[in-house]
Amino acid sequence: MSTQVILPRIMQVGEGASQEIPNVLASLGCKRPLIITDKMMVELGYASRIQDVLAKDSITADVFDDTVPEPTVASIQAGVDTVRDGDYDSIIALGGGSPIDSAKAIAILGKYGGTMRDYKFPRVVLEQGLPIVAVPTTAGTGSEVTRFTIITDETSDEKMLCVGIGFMPVAALVDYELTLSLPPRITADTGIDALTHAIESYVSKKASPYSDSQALSAMKLLGPNLRRAYHDGSDKDAREAMMLGSTLAGVAFSNASVALVHGMSRPIGAAFHVPHGLSNAMLLPAVTAFSIPAAPERYADCARAMGVADSQDSDEAANQKLLQELTALNEELQVPTPAQFGIDRDAFHDLMPVMAEQALASGSPGNNPRVPSSDEIVAIYRQLW
Repeated sequence: MSTQVILPRIMQVGEGASQEIPNVLASLGCKRPLIITDKMMVELGYASRIQDVLAKDSITADVFDDTVPEPTVASIQAGVDTVRDGDYDSIIALGGGSPIDSAKAIAILGKYGGTMRDYKFPRVVLEQGLPIVAVPTTAGTGSEVTRFTIITDETSDEKMLCVGIGFMPVAALVDYELTLSLPPRITADTGIDALTHAIESYVSKKASPYSDSQALSAMKLLGPNLRRAYHDGSDKDAREAMMLGSTLAGVAFSNASVALVHGMSRPIGAAFHVPHGLSNAMLLPAVTAFSIPAAPERYADCARAMGVADSQDSDEAANQKLLQELTALNEELQVPTPAQFGIDRDAFHDLMPVMAEQALASGSPGNNPRVPSSDEIVAIYRQLW
């Protein structure tokens, strides 16, 4: 059986990659980009740095900075209006997963119209929107190399998964220098998000030899360096490893899909406004413990790739070390439980059956080595509390 691999047309990886934007735009024949970002990227000077680089090549770029964490239908509408009112031929998506996800939606809606719900999975979006040059500033979502975007319908608190080659950026500029200013909390949440992508794509029922190679390489980079980057944000070697690991994990899950952690994570984020990486981190140890019996060899490979087990360990021993590591990682990186995050207990427990149905409806749990029932998902949610 063959595997279709979808990637950006251009990838620029390494120190200073973000400075190559003029050359990348020229190679795409684009001269009128709109920078889509958030206010933090403007405050930190990253947006103006890109404008300055473009100005040297006589390219003027406007900035749209009204994206929000966990983008919603309403939050992207202003960006869609900006694209429709302007004469832009491309988009530079600058920031973490939320600005890049927003840009993907804006690029399609700005060109073709309609509503986000029109593009929700199971529809597969093949239409090409405005070309996107993605410049990630976190080592986490891997959105710069994925054919997915997730937009919340705030009227129903549903996180809509949108899929297709139309959402794949044309270029990805992966520059770890842009992550040096990340605070520890974001470093932790995005880093565990990337680790989750790597693990889930490796154990996914849709995994292939290609995605396996990317996932294992990602775990080898992420496992030993997540703590280092969290405790010392100026550690360039750790930051570089995390950035490349995040991108490789993005390539892996874009081609193998995610599984139960992500299926259960989206409803928590939509209902209780928990950042995506953080809700993944809350779930990863419990979901891994639930899933190991169905794929002990695959999870043992993950433990060895992360460096927490070696070839002398049996699969059973390696998996015990993996569970211990995931639990210890959450403790050291101060990942809160839902209660510690401040979620109301009654609201969380009352909503668990609905969240379980939403998780199953997303399709992601069907990729898991052990496919849960609704009751089993509720039991895992209860275990998190």
